[in-house]
Amino acid sequence: MNRRRTALSTAAALVLLATASTACTVKSSDEPGATSAAPSGKAGGGTAELADGSKVKVALVPGGAHPYFQPWKQAGDQAKQTLRLGDATFDETAEWDQQKQNNLLSTLAARGYNAFGIFGVSPTDINTTFADLKAQGFAVASLGSCPAGDIDKADFCLSTDVELAAYKAAKTAIDAMGGKGALVHLTGNNVDANTQLRKKGVEKAVKETGGQVTLLQTITDIDKDLQTAQKAVSDLLAAKGDQIAGIVSTAYNPAVAAAEAVHQSGSKAKVVAIDDDAKILSSVKDGSVVATVVQNPVGQAEIGSWVLALLQSKQCTMKQPGKAVDSGSFVVTKDNVATYNDTRKETTAQLKKQFAGELLSCG
Repeated sequence: MNRRRTALSTAAALVLLATASTACTVKSSDEPGATSAAPSGKAGGGTAELADGSKVKVALVPGGAHPYFQPWKQAGDQAKQTLRLGDATFDETAEWDQQKQNNLLSTLAARGYNAFGIFGVSPTDINTTFADLKAQGFAVASLGSCPAGDIDKADFCLSTDVELAAYKAAKTAIDAMGGKGALVHLTGNNVDANTQLRKKGVEKAVKETGGQVTLLQTITDIDKDLQTAQKAVSDLLAAKGDQIAGIVSTAYNPAVAAAEAVHQSGSKAKVVAIDDDAKILSSVKDGSVVATVVQNPVGQAEIGSWVLALLQSKQCTMKQPGKAVDSGSFVVTKDNVATYNDTRKETTAQLKKQFAGELLSCG
């Protein structure tokens, strides 16, 4: 999806910081609150240093319980301290249900939270929720997932470009397969807009082989929990194991299940996983998994909280409300498994410069 592919190169962002008349200024720091006290000195310029976050209370709200979101909790706590926020919390419903999430958001608002980073349960309905929160005067970010379609009623979306990440994963699997054979794609909820984008990314990579690689099967709706994923992978290997040259997983639980099953069964299928679960990283290190494509949940929560605080304090506004920004995805192999997190931190720091230099207008 082109509107999600908005991450700037380091050089481009630095040029924007140096030349844009409406740019905000920040220090070179990995901390979301470490910003320059000096204005840019240019007409219309300002600083992205949060002058006073004491009245901002940030709530980070996933769509439901899932291991992917656990880093949001610690990142939110860190943002509270670094930015000196009035408060920050991480809260989630037990079930993936949009109405239950809406009820939780209403409860949080009643408790005084006024800036929301939300992974919407329903990509087709979440804009209604965003618009309701905005109408109450709250800053709203769509974190980890953008709404379906081309309209985002949140202030901004900071999410993985999931189509691009899936394309990277499939390309890596195809290379490991020697550029030929049958590939299987394991993914999440079929009605999720992100799942449809991931399918497009994998299909694009397969199409580029000119028929040398076939997409044997795409298995959806197996990311509910690890047990569901394990059964699906076990059934797959039992029925078609001898046909499969590669497995690419673009959802968390199927990735863990595939890593375990291939290691235990001795299958020769080349596996590319997603995210950095300890079992997956261990499998990358021992070679039973070729690679994993990791995302940037910490960066989503860090940068998301910082921008939300700037917006809710009325210190800055978004130049283009609803702007979608890629939070980054990274191919991790045995060669860089020990250092990939440094690259991820660099990307998070660059995201901060991108927001300050291009996306925010700070008076």
